[in-house]
Amino acid sequence: MLLELNAQNPSARKIQKVVETLEKGGVIIYPTDSVYGLGCDIFNPKAVARICQIRRIDPAKANLTFICKDIQQLSKYVFQIDNQLFRLLKDNVPGAFTFILKANKEVPRHFKNRRKTIGVRVPNNPIALAILEELGRPILSISLKSDDEEEDFIIDPSLIHDDFQKRVDIVIDGGMGNDEPSTIVDCTTDDFEILREGKGVLK
Repeated sequence: MLLELNAQNPSARKIQKVVETLEKGGVIIYPTDSVYGLGCDIFNPKAVARICQIRRIDPAKANLTFICKDIQQLSKYVFQIDNQLFRLLKDNVPGAFTFILKANKEVPRHFKNRRKTIGVRVPNNPIALAILEELGRPILSISLKSDDEEEDFIIDPSLIHDDFQKRVDIVIDGGMGNDEPSTIVDCTTDDFEILREGKGVLK
């Protein structure tokens, strides 16, 4: 299903339809402030496995990421947020950043890698934030790439729908996407390290 949503003021009725799909274990493709992403309820292991299969990712080895609606929700899933980390988050979220943090016991087991870290984001996108607000918990965030050219991001929702309509439950059309992924910041040590330069520029 291709579901068109206003990028700045998404319909509450349509957001509810997306959330109902997620609650039933569905998989969606949705816009962020960087690239379009594959998403599902992080607490549904079958849905997470389905996405990993679509993207040909081994969930046991992958560094999986999920998005949160704000710092408060994010803090429920990480080991500790000290003053230095809080300032970094406060200055840069919402935004096109993925922060690598130490996971706590609230993070589902299928998300934890050997380092027991997770990637978390608070995207600056009204559609994604509306979904998170209505669902009340985080959703998985895996960047969507072309089957034909593995390193190319697909930015046109109609083309995304053509390629993935048989593999996902909903493709959200929130307008043309970006072709630049988020900046990845490793926050597991005192010296924060940028692992990948992307759309976000740290303050």
